[in-house]
Amino acid sequence: MAFSIRESDKTLVTKQPVFRFAPSPNGFLHLGHALSALINFKAAEQLGGRFLLRIEDIDLTRTRETFIDALYDDLDWLGLTWETPVRRQSDHRTSYAQALARLKKKASLYPAFLSRREIRTALKGELDWPVDPDGTPHYPPHDRNRSESDVKHLLERGTPFAERLHMTKTLATLREQNTKDGEASLFWHELENRAACSKIPARPDLWGDVLLARKDFPASYHLSVVVDDEAQGVTHVVRGQDLYEATSVHRLLQNRLGYDAPLYHHHRLVLGPDGRKLSKSLESTNLQSLRREGLTPNDIKRMIGFSDEDLRAFQPD
Repeated sequence: MAFSIRESDKTLVTKQPVFRFAPSPNGFLHLGHALSALINFKAAEQLGGRFLLRIEDIDLTRTRETFIDALYDDLDWLGLTWETPVRRQSDHRTSYAQALARLKKKASLYPAFLSRREIRTALKGELDWPVDPDGTPHYPPHDRNRSESDVKHLLERGTPFAERLHMTKTLATLREQNTKDGEASLFWHELENRAACSKIPARPDLWGDVLLARKDFPASYHLSVVVDDEAQGVTHVVRGQDLYEATSVHRLLQNRLGYDAPLYHHHRLVLGPDGRKLSKSLESTNLQSLRREGLTPNDIKRMIGFSDEDLRAFQPD
């Protein structure tokens, strides 16, 4: 059921809108990135808001400065401007570590020691094992069921570990603390057409025990994006439909950290010849290659079908 933003969330409406485009520099920007960047930039312009660029570089093994330089160049070529300095996640380890420490007081976390190979071995033969909305099997119960002495022994040995959210315990705690603020009442506002939005129930349980901190970095995508949006005062999270279901996890983390919820809009995806989401490894769709072929920014906009229809969610009644 659609309703006016002004009726649903007056606090956000009174703030100056803040949009952000947050690519990961582990490849060159492609046509799908161009669509997302253009929607955010034009929506901010249309609403008299701010447009921020953020570099999500927590994957230290795949991040390349070459990709960062190229994305700045591509966005400038498309005609976009953004505020400086640009926030880079790799510069904010302390912020994520502090948020993780706060979460430990409001949620149930545990050290996860299993390697990818050990996870595959643990799940071998589990034909009916649940998978998350991205199709990844839920993390097996081995680590969350370890005895305190076993965990202590592994930590003393210096065994590398990640941090995972014990989803069942966290949702149970949330329900016990305040029934009105429990699992069933977690939701987000999804912007649709002409400044109207729908109330979408959040289902973080579908994700199992999500990763909150990597073994080599004190945050995962889920935690870092929530902390960053809060730190930067983001009011509108506008991103691809492929991240629609992840919003459930983000709303749970925002709830546990005491953050305000932004408004959300998940836009259409630009699909490849095979009908699937574009990959950074597909050279024929990356902006660097298309520019070398002599295409112009207007050519790119035509290729992705960018039009006023992509901005209808941000038009006033």
